[in-house]
Amino acid sequence: MDLSEDNLVLGIDRKYWISTRRMKTKNSFKLPLVGPALSIIKRYQYHPKRESEKLFPRISNQKLNSYLKEIADACDIKKNVTFHVARYTFATTITLSNGVPIETVSKILGHTKLATTQVYARVLDKKISEDMSGLESILETKFSDSSCDKEDLRNSNF
Repeated sequence: MDLSEDNLVLGIDRKYWISTRRMKTKNSFKLPLVGPALSIIKRYQYHPKRESEKLFPRISNQKLNSYLKEIADACDIKKNVTFHVARYTFATTITLSNGVPIETVSKILGHTKLATTQVYARVLDKKISEDMSGLESILETKFSDSSCDKEDLRNSNF
């Protein structure tokens, strides 16, 4: 809620980033903005309840959760959606499931220990399956290009 135009900076990639401090730890951080995030910021540019220096109108956490519930209802999502659930979904479904390394997700979420983020990653059996399938494809390609026969591997003692 406290983001202002001063928090939008051009990053090393010449794209917009958020540059601010974490509320909880006061540590500074930078985060590149993807297209949908920029679109949302632009949508609120002329919102009547927005304070001139802020990017968004100020609302309470309770009101934010109420809006998330409305969105969930409109999308026929039966789960009780809260800001915390949205954060968890971002970490698992949007980032980790799409190949963003856990170290990057940990930094985005502001976790000081990787172990905290690993709790999020435990639920991603689908991701593990996809990663291992990718590895299997790589290994099959390597073995098919070598003189080693797959049958030899199956019959080996390792």
